[in-house]
Amino acid sequence: MLGKKLVTAQKRGETRALCLGLGMVACSMMMYFFIGITIVPFYTKSVWTTETVCKVLKANIKDKVLCPNSEGSEDEDIFPYPCLQVWVNLTALGQEVMLYQTEDTLERNHKCSYVPDKLENSKEVKARIETIASNFKKYQTFPCYYDPGGTQTSVILSRLYPPKGLLFAFLWPTLMFTGGCLIIVLVKISQYVSVLSAWQ
Repeated sequence: MLGKKLVTAQKRGETRALCLGLGMVACSMMMYFFIGITIVPFYTKSVWTTETVCKVLKANIKDKVLCPNSEGSEDEDIFPYPCLQVWVNLTALGQEVMLYQTEDTLERNHKCSYVPDKLENSKEVKARIETIASNFKKYQTFPCYYDPGGTQTSVILSRLYPPKGLLFAFLWPTLMFTGGCLIIVLVKISQYVSVLSAWQ
């Protein structure tokens, strides 16, 4: 009687462990799918892939502009802010080009190098932009990214999704997938050993 109870408890434990492993594998597949339709397209779409050195030529703050600078935008999404324009010398090509913070900055407003968050206070935005401009004038040489294919003549300060960020995004689903597969394999090994013991 005690042996039957132990066998039943073992089978229940194996079933739960197997369900856990399958659930981890299924969740990792969903995470892979989510990353594949959200982060990967932005990574592959970015043409600013080569790192080089940029030297600031001028950093000016123009009159206030509206953001976003695109047609068909909702009125509630439009807000004024000082326009910072940073022009740099692209060392790799020896050209004078405009610098943008990220790929998203160029899409939101191609006239400005920095686009603040709408939720920020106007005084804080002005102070931040002035601080950024002074930092560019102070630290005139820094790494930047440009398009080696020549599709985009501008450069960006940092990429939204660099290779390291993409690898980090795939790290957690990979660990979950590996853990789930390991649990399934261990359960199958346990079942196989139990069958062999029963035959002896």
